[in-house]
Amino acid sequence: MQDTQLPMEGKKPGPTGVPMTAAQRVFARPAERGNNEHIKRLLKHFGLRTSLIRLKVIDTLLTAAAQNRGLGVRGIHSQLAGLDIPLSFLSVREVLKRLCSEGVLTLNPDKSYSLHARAVAILEAVE
Repeated sequence: MQDTQLPMEGKKPGPTGVPMTAAQRVFARPAERGNNEHIKRLLKHFGLRTSLIRLKVIDTLLTAAAQNRGLGVRGIHSQLAGLDIPLSFLSVREVLKRLCSEGVLTLNPDKSYSLHARAVAILEAVE
């Protein structure tokens, strides 16, 4: 039996996620430090409040997509811990579940997460 909680670094998302080329096109230019306006607008569009954990989780996924990598819950948690952002594994998992249920993210068959095609379209419109 496969452990579904293993980190997903270096693995490409499955066919249900947004193609990496679309994500790379949207996020090719590096964001300035602390400039999360595009993520804030995305959350507002989906009727979600802006929170630090949502900003950090989405920013981590955008960075991974720009680097053509897929991340699972453990991978995202590890990335955030490496940036000295003290968030529990459970908090990260719950935020991912909520973002999926609201249609911002997609859980791929390989248990990695990616932005939903609709979210990518919104971010492309914002750019």
